[in-house]
Amino acid sequence: MASRAQELTLIGVCDGEIDSRRYKTSFLTNKVGGQPDWSPLTTRQSPRCGRCGSPLVHAVQIYCPLDASPFHRNLHLFACPGADCGGGPECWKVFRSQCLETAVKTNRPTPAQEAPLSATDWCDSADDWGTEEEEDGWSGMKKNSLVQVETEAASESDVSSQLQDLSLGDSQEDVPILRSFFISVVDESDLTGEEDDLQHAKQLLKDYEKREGVAVRALEGGDGEEKYEKASARHGDGIFCKFMKKISLCPQQILRYHRSGEPLFISKPPPNMAELVPACAICGRSRTFELQLMPALVSLLQMAGGGTELEFGTVLVYSCTNSCWMDESRSSVEEFCFVQSDPDQQLFK
Repeated sequence: MASRAQELTLIGVCDGEIDSRRYKTSFLTNKVGGQPDWSPLTTRQSPRCGRCGSPLVHAVQIYCPLDASPFHRNLHLFACPGADCGGGPECWKVFRSQCLETAVKTNRPTPAQEAPLSATDWCDSADDWGTEEEEDGWSGMKKNSLVQVETEAASESDVSSQLQDLSLGDSQEDVPILRSFFISVVDESDLTGEEDDLQHAKQLLKDYEKREGVAVRALEGGDGEEKYEKASARHGDGIFCKFMKKISLCPQQILRYHRSGEPLFISKPPPNMAELVPACAICGRSRTFELQLMPALVSLLQMAGGGTELEFGTVLVYSCTNSCWMDESRSSVEEFCFVQSDPDQQLFK
């Protein structure tokens, strides 16, 4: 039977900028930008662009343990900020890292609600936003109790980071840092009927109709039978139009997570897409779709000191079906990114 995680699409949205003076993030934090928080037992990566050779900036960090797995699990995405690289596939890299939960000690027993997280909870530990006395809208847990657990994990991460810095020495470069934001999560199925989002979606679709010459039937009636009248759209076969419909209930989504689900393409994928996704370099098993970055993320990917934002339509991440990992491994595993450019980037700004 498919797990609940396999049946759901989870939506990531920006939940406020991270103030490093108030909050200490760790590998349990889901975030945009900032410095990557590697798990305490994972060796740091310093990836470079496959096109220009420049150091890549850290774009997104996701804590995504799998259901019934004994491992903590992270995905880190990196991108090249070079203007000449243009967001090509060789300019993006994604790394998967894991460590046994039993190998990362905390100073206090973990409350029952914080027992090993499943993929459906992948943002429940992105807990450092808002007032500490508020309850998390999804887990119902007190945020201050979560902060204690994450802070303890962060302290172990700090020790590990310091040891790694000693061994890396001169290999560490002055890599640009993106502004950092928390990522919060919502179940896509819970978005149905939210009036504010629907009004936003209608306006977005209206703007699209005007720009592209495509008549889009309004999302009304709830019968699921909306049809698209394909006119002379510049984007060709209607893939982009379908993309717009799918995200219309939450246009501000910056990330979609559905391990082993179907990716949402923004333009027509190549006919040999299945062949383009290589097998896992470690175990030889096939890779499966896990998550994708969305166009609304583009405006958040800004240098901490100001600078040009990265450009893309969607970045699809495929990871090892087996999520293979040796218990004592300290090296993260590179997974596969497939990048599609945005047919109309201005529509999402």
